[in-house]
Amino acid sequence: MEDKFMQQKIKKILIVILILFVVLTVIAYSVKRGHNFIEKKNVYDNNCSVNNGIATININGYITGYILRAKDGSEPKDEVSSDEVVACINKIAKNNTAKGLILRIDSGGGSPEASEEITNAVKGLNKPTVAVIREAGNSGAYLIASAANRIFASELSTVGSIGVTNSYLDNSQKDIQDGLTFNQLSVGQFKDTQNPDKPLTEDEKTLLMRDVNIMYQVFIQKVADNRKLDVEKVKQLADGSTMLGAQAKADGLIDEIGDINSARAWLKSKIK
Repeated sequence: MEDKFMQQKIKKILIVILILFVVLTVIAYSVKRGHNFIEKKNVYDNNCSVNNGIATININGYITGYILRAKDGSEPKDEVSSDEVVACINKIAKNNTAKGLILRIDSGGGSPEASEEITNAVKGLNKPTVAVIREAGNSGAYLIASAANRIFASELSTVGSIGVTNSYLDNSQKDIQDGLTFNQLSVGQFKDTQNPDKPLTEDEKTLLMRDVNIMYQVFIQKVADNRKLDVEKVKQLADGSTMLGAQAKADGLIDEIGDINSARAWLKSKIK
């Protein structure tokens, strides 16, 4: 009698184990399908998504190399980092469901190096790309836009600002008025260059303008190459000013007047 009871108990245990196994298998399968579904949609974050075969990245605010997040995990709302944008482009490059990329641009520019990093990543993406300039696509933001296969902008968008600045505020006269003294303790003639609490010497200004001019020439050449424009024509436009969309189209800085819907339609015609 006892043996029969034990057999029944073991049988019940085995049934429970079998049921648990089936349930866990179903859960694992569902999780895997959900994971694959997410990967198929490829929603990495709010600024890097793929829907219906079209990837979208926002280039909003100041362009920087990286964003230093606060301790609570928050980040500035008006900055975009090349670290995150390039990582997103690399993911899009490997995603077979992503057939093309839209860059939604609303930025006055930022770091030359960060802008160049994003530009190179866009050019290296072996998929059709289109840039949509919303309120502004200026300076480094325009450099990024120029790397796209097609650029759309509103008639009211500001475009261009091809130029380089390294200007800063000199506080030295105010310091004197406030009774403050700058004590220079540095080794190397140019170590304290652009310290806001000391006047800029002529030698320091010459050194800084040397680098600004180099960056300026690089900027012009990249825009000319990306937009297939004559370098001399870009030089004429590269006075640091912006222009509205219609003038930018006439000068070859953009291709069409349009918005995000125009860009999607163009991209869909390319990726079929």
